[in-house]
Amino acid sequence: MEIFIREIDSTTLQNLNQADAEFTVTSKLVLHAENGVVRYTIVDVEPYRKKYALDEMDYSTYICNPERTIFFAYVDDHLAGQIRVLKYWNAYAYIDDIAVDVKFRGRGIGRALIQRVVEWAKEKNFPGIMLETQNNNVAACRLYESCGFTLGGFDRYLYKGLDPKTDEIALYWYLML
Repeated sequence: MEIFIREIDSTTLQNLNQADAEFTVTSKLVLHAENGVVRYTIVDVEPYRKKYALDEMDYSTYICNPERTIFFAYVDDHLAGQIRVLKYWNAYAYIDDIAVDVKFRGRGIGRALIQRVVEWAKEKNFPGIMLETQNNNVAACRLYESCGFTLGGFDRYLYKGLDPKTDEIALYWYLML
């Protein structure tokens, strides 16, 4: 299996948000801090399905833009995933979205997309890369950690504005370059 990564252009724009990124939550990270370091354990939860809402925006602004881009992963000419990255207010590269189609999970697609973002961020001389995910996206957290990211912080209230009853916690991951 060969993974081919391609940057957004006028011909790939149609592939945007086509990956089936829905997943089943079966566990979550339980966080605690020790000596200023965020640590976690993983606990099982009653399984449920999770699907992120799509952002409505003009993604053509990512084409040939030195401060933002989107990379697509293909396997045998089939879209396998995407990753969206931009220059953030704090000078980091910010991974705003990553999605691997359910049919291609466990094959290194996410790792290949992250590696391409690392190359892009180094080319742009960013000091590091950051992203945010949730404590109930354990597979993503494991991927980020295996790619060298460090859990830098969390926010227990970020999602309460959308759903006051949620127990989701926002997690902030960092990779220093």
